[in-house]
Amino acid sequence: MSSLSVYHVSSPELPNKVLTHLEDIASTLAEQGVRFDRWHAVAKIQPGAGPEEVIAAYQENIDKLMTERGYLCVDVVSLNSDHPQKAELRAKYLDEHRYAEDEVRFFVAGRGLFSLHIGDYVYAVLCEKNDLIVVPAGTPHWFDMGEHPHFVTIRLFNNPEGAVAGFTGDDIARRFPRLED
Repeated sequence: MSSLSVYHVSSPELPNKVLTHLEDIASTLAEQGVRFDRWHAVAKIQPGAGPEEVIAAYQENIDKLMTERGYLCVDVVSLNSDHPQKAELRAKYLDEHRYAEDEVRFFVAGRGLFSLHIGDYVYAVLCEKNDLIVVPAGTPHWFDMGEHPHFVTIRLFNNPEGAVAGFTGDDIARRFPRLED
């Protein structure tokens, strides 16, 4: 189940609130300029489907978002616990960073935890199958795929080369809960 836990930066051990209803999650994040939505495939996706098949199943939603926001590129990332570099890939995004462009992720399968550092609060968004999150450009955040990752995501970019993370140097991410497997 998707969820949003909101923490004050001074109390990473205890969230101020925990939300599990789509409308509550979406409206709370919208107040911070973050889009959270649910998409559904127009075609059934078979296990092991290739990137083209995954994109085709969500093409209508992708096209709409690309038109609305001017995204130029789309790709698919699929990662599971058998990946030989899973620990390195996980570590790469566990520190607080930001992008010069929006970070757009749609979860076709599996889950991941986006933690957004906005002002004096951390918004920990557990994204699962069918969840779309759009983290605005410049928003400090970190992402945890868990020790045993399992997810397939569609990513959209403004930059044909993809997004380049700029690390903040703040150790805040180490103080907050990670994705439990």
